[in-house]
Amino acid sequence: MITVTVQSGDGTILARAEHPEEVWLSVDRVYQPGDRICISGPAHLRVRMDQAMASGEVFLPKGTLTWPVPAGEHRLAYAPGTFEAPRHLIFAAVFPENGHLCVRNLALNPADLRGDTDFYPHCTANVETRNEACFCARNVIDGIRANTFHGEWPFQSWGIGAREDAWCMLDLGRTVLAEKMALTLRADFPHDAWWTSGHVVLSDGSDLSFDLEKTGDRQWIPLHNRAVRWLRLERMIKSDDPSAFPALRQWEVIGRDPD
Repeated sequence: MITVTVQSGDGTILARAEHPEEVWLSVDRVYQPGDRICISGPAHLRVRMDQAMASGEVFLPKGTLTWPVPAGEHRLAYAPGTFEAPRHLIFAAVFPENGHLCVRNLALNPADLRGDTDFYPHCTANVETRNEACFCARNVIDGIRANTFHGEWPFQSWGIGAREDAWCMLDLGRTVLAEKMALTLRADFPHDAWWTSGHVVLSDGSDLSFDLEKTGDRQWIPLHNRAVRWLRLERMIKSDDPSAFPALRQWEVIGRDPD
């Protein structure tokens, strides 16, 4: 059974629906600070947290997902007005049978949030430019690759605040088989610099180096079907461009769950 509830900050249930296969919950409310969406169900679900957001696959190791509705400055990483409408539509459905065996972008999660979460995939980093939502780690798995500008939606990215020791970690929440990954750099040239190389450390102990070019296109890096739970980008080397602002727009990991 899938259950979706919307609660106010004091725990009052504002809307609720349940169904064994899929839930469509319409909520008549202008969201207030402290409102949250709670979903319970199978470990693998497809969810769409708002009609203005894309859907994606989430993994719930404890069968629950708690989603504080972004408020204030956090909303700058989402389409204008996303949480300000008087009506919202939330969707949750069971993952297709054997869908976990399909090769897909395992990193994609438009619902990811800053800070601690109880669902995956989830991105974190040791630095986010000025701690602004427009430059936080969760932006790199939101599924949007618009990268010819910087700042508010749809050009949100992971910004490193000119730190040379910046790292970004992607936790998938369970062990998967990773075939390859793609990095899409932010390409607001000449405002932006770019990285010429870097490393990806994997949870199986692997440490892979890779080269990058000055381009806004996807850059593919083989992972050789390794069994991994998490990946970490680190030791990213900036180009000698005078700009101090390399940034990552999107991180994709292509693979599947094990049999």
